Amino acid sequence: MRIASVKRPERVAVIGAGILGASVGWNLTRHGAKVVFIDAGQPGEGVTNWSFSWVNASNKTVRKSYFDLNVAGMAAYRELARTIGPDSWWHPSGHLRWTDDPAAEAKFLETAELLASWDYRVEVYTGAEVRRRLEPALTMPGEVPVLFYADEAWVHGRHLVGRLVGQAVASGAEHRSGTAVRDIGAGSDGSIRAVALSDGSRLDVDTVVNAAGPNASHIAELIARHLPMRREPGVITRISCAQVPIHRAMHAPHIELRPDGDASMVLHSREIDALIDTGEDPAELARLLHESARHVVPELGNSRIVETRVANRPIPADGFPSVGAVPSVPGYYEAVTHSGITLGPVIGRLLASEILSGKRDEMLADFRPERFLP
Repeated sequence: MRIASVKRPERVAVIGAGILGASVGWNLTRHGAKVVFIDAGQPGEGVTNWSFSWVNASNKTVRKSYFDLNVAGMAAYRELARTIGPDSWWHPSGHLRWTDDPAAEAKFLETAELLASWDYRVEVYTGAEVRRRLEPALTMPGEVPVLFYADEAWVHGRHLVGRLVGQAVASGAEHRSGTAVRDIGAGSDGSIRAVALSDGSRLDVDTVVNAAGPNASHIAELIARHLPMRREPGVITRISCAQVPIHRAMHAPHIELRPDGDASMVLHSREIDALIDTGEDPAELARLLHESARHVVPELGNSRIVETRVANRPIPADGFPSVGAVPSVPGYYEAVTHSGITLGPVIGRLLASEILSGKRDEMLADFRPERFLP
């Protein structure tokens, strides 16, 4: 079913080929738009590849509209898996959370009650039940309460982005990798006319989607727009193991861990993130993550650290997405958010519809770019 259009763009430049840019471009291409992806790197190899990649709404309760958007993101993933096939990118195996801190435990049990009141599926097990029924490789007290969010998932972001960009290119989209946007040209009326690239080329376009992740504020500056962003770096470590001993993503005490394929796992911790700005060497951060993981999963004693990356998360200043048109610059749109993995498919669908039809979806009402004043 095609999206009814008011003024169909002639050519759309999608700046950034991470999960958000790939999702927007794929949806636009499906509905007949001419798209060119522009990225200084390769599809999905930036922040998308260096995030915990957890599809959820249980961690998004600070505002109901944000929770609802993330729930819609989870539903959009299920639809996407049916459309393009799940293959190696989609892992709807649920999510576990427990802690060894009494105050934190009280808080997340309170949050679980709130989520249940919002019809979000949550089950409470004991540690002994989890080991017996779900994850026998874990070490945890037998009586500790463990939340199980059965509808949550993890995504192999780089594989998914590769699929989306590949399908879009097969349907006529263009892909410019290894080159950055140096300038955005506008006409006398202020509307988008062209983008100039660092390789010296210039592309005539009438629409730009800023999905540049941590570089989004720089792209915004090219049209004299101020997009305030937080500086919030995170460290991700990948470890290899002969066989992955766990089956799903989890938040354990002091460590987050999930599978990343048949012989690899991803580790992250907010506590370790807090050490980044102390000047601690990334190799030491990786060692600390690995040590915490071995406390939870003793079988990881024989695993080894493969790669570690510190990456800046793309978070607008108030913590919420900036998605949609900027009315002062006709043809310019933003798709910038933390939780890009969860929100990628739904933002891709909603923003593509807005670009092609001119109609704003109410689901994005709280997350419009114009809330950031000049």
